[in-house]
Amino acid sequence: PGVTVTGGLAGDGPHFKTTWVMHNDVISSGMIAAVGFYGERIVLDHGSQGGWDIFGPERLVTRADGPILYELDGKPALELYKTYLGERAAELPAAALLFPLALRNDASDESQIVRTILAIDEAQQSLTFAGNIPEGSRAQLMKANFDRLIDGALGAAEQLDSQQACQGDKLAIAISCVGRRLVLGERTEEELEATLETLPAGTKQIGFYSYGELSPFGSGQCDLHNQTMTLTTISEV
Repeated sequence: PGVTVTGGLAGDGPHFKTTWVMHNDVISSGMIAAVGFYGERIVLDHGSQGGWDIFGPERLVTRADGPILYELDGKPALELYKTYLGERAAELPAAALLFPLALRNDASDESQIVRTILAIDEAQQSLTFAGNIPEGSRAQLMKANFDRLIDGALGAAEQLDSQQACQGDKLAIAISCVGRRLVLGERTEEELEATLETLPAGTKQIGFYSYGELSPFGSGQCDLHNQTMTLTTISEV
C-alpha cells in the first residue's frame, strides 16, 4: 500500500520479435528489471492518457480467454472487427494498430483502458490483444486521430501536479507505446514536444517506446495500458 508503480514493457520497435532487458551486467529476454526510490523528500508523480477517438456501438465481451477475444455480443470477434474496418480489413494484422479497443469493466465504469491487437486467427475468428480481455466487460472500437494523439500526450502531462514544490531539477520519464510512433510517423516528435512544454522549466525528459505501459489508473491501482503516453516525474522537496 502506498507504493506507486509505473513503467513499460520492453519493445524492439516495429519488429515484434525479441526484446531484451539489462540488469547490472546481465542482458536477457523474458526478464523484469525494477528500481525503487524511497525517502521523505522524494516526490513521484504520474500521468497517462491516449487520445484515441471512440466509434461504433459499445458491445459486451461474451467469450474470451486471457488476451484472446472470441465473441462480442455473441458474434465472432474477428468478423465483427472486419465489418467496421471496411477496406482496411485487407491490411490486417498491420492495420490493427490504427484500431485498438477501449475496455471498461461494466456500464457504470467511467474509466477505460486501451488494448492493442497483436494477432488475428482466421480459423478461430479471434483477436489476440496485448493484455487480458475479461468476459463481461464492455468493449468499443477506437481509431487514430493525429491531433487527438498529440493532445493525449499533452493531457498526460497536465495530469501531473506541476505546482508541486521541488528543489533542483525534475526528471520526467516518458514512455510511449510503439503503436503511437508507427501511427504518428513524422509527427512523433510533436507528442514529446507537447509534454516537455507543459512540464516545469528545467525538467529533463528521457524515455523509450514500449509494448505496453504501466501506471495507476481509475481505481488507483497499477494497470497495464496500450497506446498511451505515460509520464512519471521524480523530484525532491
